[in-house]
Amino acid sequence: MKQSKVLIPTKKEAPSDAEALSHKMMIRAGYIYQVSAGVWSYLPLAYRVIRKVENIIRDEMDKAGAVEMLMPGLLPADLWKESGRYESYGDNLFKLKDRRDRDFILGPTHEETFTEVLRDSIKSYKKLPLVVYQLQDKFRDEDRPRYGILRGKEFEMLDGYSFSADQEGLDEAYNNQAKAYRNIFDRIGLNYKVILADSGTMGGKNSQEFSAPAEVGEDIIAYTDGDYAANIEKAESKFTGVQQTAVPAPIEKKATPGAHTVDEAAESLDLDPNQVIKSMLYIAKMSEDEYQPVLVLMRGDDEVNEAKVINALDCEELELATEEDAEKYLNAHPGSLGPVGVGEEVKILADNYVKVLVNMACGANEDGYHYVNANIDRDFRVDQFGDFRNVKEGEIAPDGQPLKFTPGIEIGHIFKLGTHYSSKLGAQVLDSNGRLTDVIMGSYGIGVTRLLSAVAEQNADENGLVWPDSIAPFDVHVIPVNAKKEDQMAMADKIDQQLTEAGYEVLVDDRKERAGVKFADSDLIGIPIRVTVGKKAQDGIVEIKIRKTGETVEVKQEELVNTVGILLKQLNEEKTNNLN
Repeated sequence: MKQSKVLIPTKKEAPSDAEALSHKMMIRAGYIYQVSAGVWSYLPLAYRVIRKVENIIRDEMDKAGAVEMLMPGLLPADLWKESGRYESYGDNLFKLKDRRDRDFILGPTHEETFTEVLRDSIKSYKKLPLVVYQLQDKFRDEDRPRYGILRGKEFEMLDGYSFSADQEGLDEAYNNQAKAYRNIFDRIGLNYKVILADSGTMGGKNSQEFSAPAEVGEDIIAYTDGDYAANIEKAESKFTGVQQTAVPAPIEKKATPGAHTVDEAAESLDLDPNQVIKSMLYIAKMSEDEYQPVLVLMRGDDEVNEAKVINALDCEELELATEEDAEKYLNAHPGSLGPVGVGEEVKILADNYVKVLVNMACGANEDGYHYVNANIDRDFRVDQFGDFRNVKEGEIAPDGQPLKFTPGIEIGHIFKLGTHYSSKLGAQVLDSNGRLTDVIMGSYGIGVTRLLSAVAEQNADENGLVWPDSIAPFDVHVIPVNAKKEDQMAMADKIDQQLTEAGYEVLVDDRKERAGVKFADSDLIGIPIRVTVGKKAQDGIVEIKIRKTGETVEVKQEELVNTVGILLKQLNEEKTNNLN
């Protein structure tokens, strides 16, 4: 393909608002174009990468026994209302009406729609298990789109679904998908971790997340040098709290003017921050019409893990209380809240590390005042103890090794949904005993377009993108240094023909640009192998450069095809070794 015929609008500078390396380099290399905040066009080079990713996905999904189909992106809202997600999904859901005032959504995911199809199509266990998937654009109204295509309002996703009549069928499909996902990410060339994760709005209780470590990521991976890895929402550490043995002292209210944070209260009261209780008021949505105020108590230097609180309450949503809520339930503003004297209408949860404390300080539910020497049971009640905190780096993980943190990009997620959707939507089949039973489901997703960001984050350098050969837009970039030299152009065309006949995809830079411009653009674009046709063309000699390492070697034209094959094979072997 001639570069002069391809839309590749390279730039010398990245947009000023670009934070992530992948965002900067894909803009500069002419891969993507921003249409609106969170809405992107994928230009020819990016689309070639996407198609190669799709082909790898299709190949591995086929091997795993999954069958591709396609659902609409525009969905009637009725099913989402029936499942409860029309409201619980939150503001990220695009909602719209047609001309007859009927409610529709733009699909962010398709559990309900696939469940409906199966419900109306399959009536017997004999036609199960079944695994289906699609590659399709999804829509989520992200409040803060960022990092380029990593977090956008429209994106391509693989979403797959398994339907089984028994647990054994679900386990088999789940395990097959987990293996397929590993194969997909290995072939793409990603360094990734399989981590424990929270199911969030997807429902279900069992899930694994595939996360790619990166300098810029939307999540924190907590991992060890052993077998443990989890995202920060799910991560646990061994409890090391020691019961304090001090004699409970009389409770006392003290003025703490201007103390609104734990550190300010600790300084005012001359206490260790961990002896001051952080009291966080939330409003939990338990069902469509039921809301529960919840006070969560933590040690002063710990942070509330809202996902753990949601799981403990089994609620649909959890939101931090407003100042109006705090006044309504506790008669004070945030910064002076505490558990002493709180009525039964507010549920009180306390982290396990609070349980071992004696003579604590806490907000007095009166602005500008705190209690000291507050003690559990004597001065305030706790309805439920549990692990409600974020782990910290260096704490001991369940495998006995210290936790390490790294930013990560979620690239895939698999869920054992069970009957979460089938029971709500009436997807049942007759079992072997002739009785109706809810279909058991699994859900499996890969962020196709965000894989480009993940690969770029892990491989790009200060000069541009560096694509693994498996998904690079082209295999070889041929650059005649001077397009005005007939011998160089003739040799470039001959090389193009030779490499194409050998099965390689070739981009020829036939532009009448300076050599420096061509080389800079080549580095930006990131094709694995560059062949430079320069002054030695008249001697039949060209230079080969490996984009990843910068190494160069001169070869004769007749040796070029064989050399390119060897170099690409070496790059693939190095990629595999690095992943292992």
